[in-house]
Amino acid sequence: MRPVRSLRLLPALLALAAAQPAGGAAAQAVDPPGRVCPDPVRPCPGFRPHDLSFALPRDGAARAESRSEPFYAVILRSGPRCSVAERERLAAQALFPRHKVFATRFECDGDGENDVTYTGVDARYGFLAVYAGTTRAAAERVLAGVRAGGRFPGANLRRMRAVRVHS
Repeated sequence: MRPVRSLRLLPALLALAAAQPAGGAAAQAVDPPGRVCPDPVRPCPGFRPHDLSFALPRDGAARAESRSEPFYAVILRSGPRCSVAERERLAAQALFPRHKVFATRFECDGDGENDVTYTGVDARYGFLAVYAGTTRAAAERVLAGVRAGGRFPGANLRRMRAVRVHS
C-alpha cells in the first residue's frame, strides 16, 4: 500500500519541484524591496498612476523613505514644477505600451501620504519620462527609439531612483 500512495504523490511533487526557482529556494510571493515594476499594466501596489512604482518593504519598520533600485529613464520633456498633466502622461503612455511612462508630481497634489520623487533630476522642475531599463545598453536602445519617433526632440537619458517619502 505504501508504494502506491507514494506513486500518487509523485506527479504533485514533480510539479512542485518544477515550479521552484533554480537552487531549490521557494519562490517569493512579492518582489524584493526596491525592485521597479516597469510594466504599465502591472504596477506595484501603493502608488498613483503617474508614479513609477516599486516594491515597498514589508517588514513593518518605520522609515522616512523607501528607494527603488537604480534604473535609467528617458526624460521626454521637462518644464515648470507640477506642469505635467495626467492626460499628457497617458498620451505618451500609449506610445510606449511596454514601458511605464511616469511624471514627477512631488508635493503637487497635497497628498503627503503618497509622495514620490526621483534622484538624478533637478527638483525645481517637473518632467515626463519613460522607464528605460536597468542597464545603459537597454536605455540607449529606448532612447534611440524615442529619438527615431521625432516627437520628443530634447529626449535624454538619466540614471535615477524613485523615492517614496513616508509621512
